[in-house]
Amino acid sequence: MHSTPLTATEPPDDKAVIELLSPDRMKPYLAACAGDTTAALALYRWNSDLAAAFFESLGHLEIMLRNALDARLVARQQRHGRTAEWYDDRKVPLSGKARSDIAQAQERAGRDSKHPPRGKIIAELNFGFWRFLLARQYRASLWPDLAGAFPYAPNRALTTVEEPVKRLHKLRNRIAHHEGIWHLPLKAHRDDIQTVLGFMTPAAAAWVASTSRIDYILARRP
Repeated sequence: MHSTPLTATEPPDDKAVIELLSPDRMKPYLAACAGDTTAALALYRWNSDLAAAFFESLGHLEIMLRNALDARLVARQQRHGRTAEWYDDRKVPLSGKARSDIAQAQERAGRDSKHPPRGKIIAELNFGFWRFLLARQYRASLWPDLAGAFPYAPNRALTTVEEPVKRLHKLRNRIAHHEGIWHLPLKAHRDDIQTVLGFMTPAAAAWVASTSRIDYILARRP
């Protein structure tokens, strides 16, 4: 005997949905909505819409950031008269973790080809790799070259770029793990995206802002 599927006019069973999402996951939403299950699910759905909008803008940022930093590392190799790719060159002062990330990226990139194009290897390096290239451990070694990726920054201090990128990396990880972001300083995070893009070129900041859905969804919080 088959159960009858819900029609578009039948309301969902809030408790059944919450049970599948898990009571623990829904606890903060229910607390924010004074236990109202319908309101809590509306807030959860809004959080999902907002996360998707942020993820879209963060995706644009990640691609532009990695390309800008890669270009500076290529220029660094040329300046030092080295012909090896920077990610293969053991003279480039990268941490053990960075080397491990590169090896994994090369392995993923080489699954379909023994000689993957460098662009595929660069694309396989995740946001965390690029974020940690901006860590303070590289202040004296790589930052003098990497600073050139941000010609519109107000100064050449590493922390000027590192701090917003660090916050955005944490935000991206929360979104990637389907964690709530509705209670975070969302306008400040939106501004961080625009700030870092603007450090690279105002044109990038303007382009991402022109297609971003973040403000539209922020204004429609249930």
